Amino acid sequence: MVDDNELNRLRDIAAPPPGTAAKARAFEAAMRTYDMGEKISPAAQGTAKGLRLTERAQKLWSEIMQKKLFATPAIAGLVALPIAGYATIYMLQEQPFYSGGDGKITETLADKPLAKGPATARPLTVAEADKRKKADADAESRVAAEALAPASPPKPESNAVGGLAQQDALARNVAPEPAPAPKGEFAQDGGAAPSGRVMMSISPPKADGATQAGRMPGAESKLMVQPQAMPADQMLPQEQNRDRVEDFKTNPVRAALEDPVSTFSIDVDTASYSFVRRSLREGALPQADTVRVEEMINYFPYDWKGPDSASIPFNSTVSVMPTPWNEHTRLMHVAIKGFDAKPAEQPKANLVFLIDVSGSMNEQDKLPLLQSAFRLLVNKLKPEDTVSIVTYAGDAGTVLEPTKVSEKDKILNAIDTLAPGGSTAGEAGIRQAYRLAQKSFVKDGVNRVMLATDGDFNVGQTDDDDLKRLIEKERKTGVFLSVFGFGRGNLNDQMMQTIAQNGNGTAAYIDTLAEAEKVLVEDASSTLFTIAKDVKIQVEFNPQKVSEYRLIGYETRALNREDFNNDRIDAGEIGSGHSVTAIYEITPKDSGGEKIDPLRYGQASVNNGGVANADEYAFVKIRYKLPNEDASKLITTPVTSANEVAGFDQASTDQRFSVAVAAFGQKLRDEDATAKFGYDKIMEIATAARGADPFGYRSEFLSLVRLASALGGNR
Repeated sequence: MVDDNELNRLRDIAAPPPGTAAKARAFEAAMRTYDMGEKISPAAQGTAKGLRLTERAQKLWSEIMQKKLFATPAIAGLVALPIAGYATIYMLQEQPFYSGGDGKITETLADKPLAKGPATARPLTVAEADKRKKADADAESRVAAEALAPASPPKPESNAVGGLAQQDALARNVAPEPAPAPKGEFAQDGGAAPSGRVMMSISPPKADGATQAGRMPGAESKLMVQPQAMPADQMLPQEQNRDRVEDFKTNPVRAALEDPVSTFSIDVDTASYSFVRRSLREGALPQADTVRVEEMINYFPYDWKGPDSASIPFNSTVSVMPTPWNEHTRLMHVAIKGFDAKPAEQPKANLVFLIDVSGSMNEQDKLPLLQSAFRLLVNKLKPEDTVSIVTYAGDAGTVLEPTKVSEKDKILNAIDTLAPGGSTAGEAGIRQAYRLAQKSFVKDGVNRVMLATDGDFNVGQTDDDDLKRLIEKERKTGVFLSVFGFGRGNLNDQMMQTIAQNGNGTAAYIDTLAEAEKVLVEDASSTLFTIAKDVKIQVEFNPQKVSEYRLIGYETRALNREDFNNDRIDAGEIGSGHSVTAIYEITPKDSGGEKIDPLRYGQASVNNGGVANADEYAFVKIRYKLPNEDASKLITTPVTSANEVAGFDQASTDQRFSVAVAAFGQKLRDEDATAKFGYDKIMEIATAARGADPFGYRSEFLSLVRLASALGGNR
């Protein structure tokens, strides 16, 4: 071993000049090494994640860094020559390294663009040869001097700070600052490199011994393997979330004097609630536009009063109660309950399962869950019902011709044989499904296509408007369509809503087998057996009693005022025993809670004392069609002081729980109305109104509120 005095003496003496013969041998050896590397397959020289040192270079540099090779200046000079040649070839000539088995090469030591195929050498000119000789000599001198100098230890800084900085920079999609190097590693010049990439710096230290900007003492001329994350512009692409959700704005507050009429279509879909539930369970607050408040409210079964006979398909119940999140306003709660047909009275069903078996369905929460869900439904059907199965991937195909449920094993075996693969020819599948539905059409029965998919239709008609027109045409034949979504990352919720609304059907999102049981077994009657179609609600508010109002939810179901009496306008459907809830927040006149300034010239017409029915809050009108009829019928309900509930706690259990769900949906959408109404208040209302909960849905809701509170900071 060489002691410190000997090292100091060696450091002070001048490096021996390189001999011509030695330099020539070093250059020849380096060229042979390079030529061998060109002939070796890329896979043997690197990995897909970056470059790595050859075994020879690793051994050589490890010995240099341990300072065990140099006992005399002569040995130092001899070793420096091949090192200088090796470094010169790759630094000064800027030749590329192979970076992986993809047939491409990556510039290792200079910021060059990716090139395809190996680089070819060209003869050097005399001027270039002289320039290279001078550079070779300078490089040899620097390498020899630095190899003899003791490496300064890196600063004992924690790498955690650098790691957090890297993560923050990547989250903002910018190139990260280089992180402090951990002990035993060296930081590179000029920013971070991809993980595992080998970088070399042979710049000399300043004459005064100070380190160059951005470098650590002793870091020069060392091979460095960077553990930091890849810069944002070189990062491998992450799996993209391609969920498509319709953007919409929250319903605004409206002045009853200026715009007294509110019109919308009934909505019995539940997809939003289960989508929100999955997001929260996966540790993330849901995207605002995935939260449709009306679908969350109507996810739960309520015990509203239904009609006494099937001649009137549903009954409405209206109540006015205090608003828990605003002392100046009140809630007008409109509840509709459909006639609940007994199983013996339910008509025969002709169902066509239209199943997406494209390659993207090859995940546990997609096709396997779908198969289990449809097995549950088959076991719910009656022996005289009919089932057909159509699948679509690159093209559509019939897996099962119309088959009576009395042959249940045949149907279940067909479901079990489904396998994923191919693109998504949804349009062809829909056409084939409608053909089979017409083939086994049941007069005065249930004729329905049940589409199960995880995403887009990317073959055939892929535009939502084209699909809408196709389905509108087919529904006139009496065949309706419902949509069931599965999985995440490729879900086209916007398409699901469009075709379900225009197919006189429902849209649900199935994320668990329990949800499949709820939608296809427990709610099968309301999901499959329609008792009224094109159901619309129109509410006219009395400016004598109500200054302002806003409808909570139903943004995607809004209709024009004139659409209410137009029987050609499509609207929502109500199934057997189904309940629908709508909630308005109203501001009583002169309550002090108004948000809109009154009209200067509009008060006389209201305060002239001649307004009819001046004691009414509003007038509720419901228009509907029976399933096999094209002419609508009308139900009206005046809302007066007789509908008032003195205190919120005096409202029914179901009313209070539905209000808690409405508050939760608004909170998740970060709406102004509930900005100061905390999750703890929502939890308090829902807990007190949980009531009978035979299936555990309301208990589950409480757990979701707790999750949102934790994720949202209990704001």
